[in-house]
Amino acid sequence: MVKRVRPKKNLGQHFLTDLDIARRIADTVDACPDIPVLEIGPGMGVLTQYLVKKPREVKAVEIDKESVAYLQENFPSLRDNIISDDFLRMDLTKVFGGRQFVLTGNYPYDISSQIFFKMLDNKDLIPCCTGMIQREVAQRIAAEPGNKTYGILSILIQAWYNVEYLFTVDENVFNPPPKVKSAVIRMTRNSTTDLGCDWQLFRRLVKTVFNQRRKMLRVSLKQMFSAERQPSDGFCQQDIMTKRPEQLSIPQFVELTNMVAKELE
Repeated sequence: MVKRVRPKKNLGQHFLTDLDIARRIADTVDACPDIPVLEIGPGMGVLTQYLVKKPREVKAVEIDKESVAYLQENFPSLRDNIISDDFLRMDLTKVFGGRQFVLTGNYPYDISSQIFFKMLDNKDLIPCCTGMIQREVAQRIAAEPGNKTYGILSILIQAWYNVEYLFTVDENVFNPPPKVKSAVIRMTRNSTTDLGCDWQLFRRLVKTVFNQRRKMLRVSLKQMFSAERQPSDGFCQQDIMTKRPEQLSIPQFVELTNMVAKELE
């Protein structure tokens, strides 16, 4: 019998100890049935034990060698489906042979945003992503325009996914307890197939204006242009330029991206 795994601070490991919450997180994948599931960071398998009971293929990716050994010992049925790797470096097209899958997990807090940026890069492969993250990040992802937590993650994710903030999780159900509350969310691909603007420029624009979120758009947008290639006077005088980024909806950001693209031509 392999000994229990020690949570490692450098990997941001906080092992969930409440089995009822683990079951509820596992059940969030049921909203997207009939496709395989990839779990990130299973640790000692508290979530895995409920996922493997579902009538679908499950794989788990784990960077911690000690956890991999524990999972292989305790989940023999999953042995060939435990991937010892760093999710952020993986080619996701190879995980299920190019098939779509649900992403889930009790995500390491310090890389959850990077995980979701990778999800966006693979949005056609991942129609549904669920799991547990730091509450503050969950609130940001689910935020609406005008909210002070509305920002880069809210816009980039909501452009392609419908976001549901499902429930809050107290810090005392983990070993070791994190210093913050957690939350479980679900993101399901919306019907958007074409944003109506250049996605890379959209991303760059959203990041640029939120890096100066207190400034009016006419000020922060200057970063998008070179010293030799400044925007026209007409561009800067439009009504939208007096707004701050958190006031804009996603369609307005699409419109703004197309306005900038025209100026950059």
